[in-house]
Amino acid sequence: MDQDDQKEMELSAARRRHNMRQRQHVRTREQRFQTDAPRLHLPDVGGWLQAGLSRLNLGQLEVRHLPYLVGGIAALALVVFLASHLLGARLFPNVFALDVPIGDLTVDEAAQKLQAAWRGDVRITLRDGDRTWIADPTEMGLQLDARKMAEDARAAGLAGFPFGYWVEPVITLDRGRAEAFFIDLRGEVDIAPINARYGWQEGQVVGIAGVDGRQLDVADTLDTLLDQPVLAVKERTLALWVDPVTPTAADPAPLLENARALTAQPFELRGYDPFYDISTIWTTTPDVFTSWLEAGENGLTLRDDTFAPFVLAQNATLEANDPPRYLDATETMDFVRAAIAAGQTSATLRVRQRETTYTVVSGDSAYRAARKNGLPYYLFEAANPDRDLSVLAIGDTLNVPSRDPMVPLPPVADKRIIVDLDRQMLAAYEDGNEVFRWAISSGIDDAPTSPGIFQILDHTDVAYGSSYTLCNAEGCGQWEMYWFMGIYEVVPGLMNGFHGAVLLPNGAYLGGGSVGSQFTFGCVMSQDDQARLLYDWADEGTIVEIISSDYPPQSELARRAFAT
Repeated sequence: MDQDDQKEMELSAARRRHNMRQRQHVRTREQRFQTDAPRLHLPDVGGWLQAGLSRLNLGQLEVRHLPYLVGGIAALALVVFLASHLLGARLFPNVFALDVPIGDLTVDEAAQKLQAAWRGDVRITLRDGDRTWIADPTEMGLQLDARKMAEDARAAGLAGFPFGYWVEPVITLDRGRAEAFFIDLRGEVDIAPINARYGWQEGQVVGIAGVDGRQLDVADTLDTLLDQPVLAVKERTLALWVDPVTPTAADPAPLLENARALTAQPFELRGYDPFYDISTIWTTTPDVFTSWLEAGENGLTLRDDTFAPFVLAQNATLEANDPPRYLDATETMDFVRAAIAAGQTSATLRVRQRETTYTVVSGDSAYRAARKNGLPYYLFEAANPDRDLSVLAIGDTLNVPSRDPMVPLPPVADKRIIVDLDRQMLAAYEDGNEVFRWAISSGIDDAPTSPGIFQILDHTDVAYGSSYTLCNAEGCGQWEMYWFMGIYEVVPGLMNGFHGAVLLPNGAYLGGGSVGSQFTFGCVMSQDDQARLLYDWADEGTIVEIISSDYPPQSELARRAFAT
């Protein structure tokens, strides 16, 4: 062996010795670390985790140990997750109620969120075939127990993994409120049946068959909701029980000839305004009048839906007047219905007065403002309840009530009594012609007669009255008024009217039985024989127009009566 080979063998031996010492050094370090390093106290996830951490500390973790380390970390994260939800009293994720996600919330937070959704988002669709209505469940009487639902969601635990968990609604029903709701709903759901009608085709009246209506069955609908309140909330819908309603008269044939006879003549509507003594005449064509007719249980009657446009059209004109006037729709339909039922070809309609306002001018008091508007003071006072009527300024605006309460009876349009307080005169007219004229006595200044438009309200042969002026230590005396006809209340319960002679408690007659100046306590007194004529002539409902310097004539007849 030469010298070079000898050196190579010595180097190889030296390398082997070095490698052995190096491996021995590494083992010694590992043993020292395992002996001296503190042990980590971890959840029971396997000894491999400790070994893996030991290698991690050495910085010499081998690739084959990575899966064990990841699994350990995941297990640790799961423990932390479970602990945070259990100890923090939170719902687990993936939990829903009312289609609202409530996972990761506390019970209180979940209950609040559910209550907010109930108030703001949950609505029930009510169905009758193709017709639908949207309702607030609370208005329907449905009540949500949001707290119980949140607690149920908490008790569900991890049931939401992996596909989600839906908490059942907890619902109670207030039966009384639900019933009231469905009763109110009938106004929207119900469809009135249509009786047999009549139309105009090719110049003659033809019959049109009636149509069934629909009516909400409140009892059955309520029973359905009582049985399944939770289902209604979950599906957000409730089918209504609706029953068909047959018309009173479905066949037009039995009354067809009556309809043809009635429409053979023009139908006339006469609107009468008793305050201004103005009549307005409306006539209809046969086709329009025919469209107003329908068959009723006892004969022909008015079809309200086709007549209503007529009322609207006339009111558009009447409302433009000063002061504004109108036809009351219900009253007008009643008048026309009565005329049709009686086979009449005309009907008289009442034109009514709207409320207005009055602007105070110089010299006005509330009392004088009432007289200028033709109203007893108590009505004027009642229309201004929040005003101190004892303190008025120029330009103040006062409410003026409708004068219709002064004419409560159907007005007699062809008779009218005119009283002029300034002249102390009375004139009576029939069909525009004067039938009476004579002197009267009205109320004294301390008990004046009110101007305005009134009417004869009743007839009493002998009426009784009294005044504080007839009171003494022995009591209050009464007077007798002959041929009394009430015309208006000064205050509720105290009536002024027309009368003849007034017999006082002392046996004398008021004013000595004469007239022509102010003698009474507010009534209009005529001589006894004249009062008897007026008493027999004036029907109840006859209009009485009392004018004065405060209240000028309202009708053309009154303007003509005392023009000279």
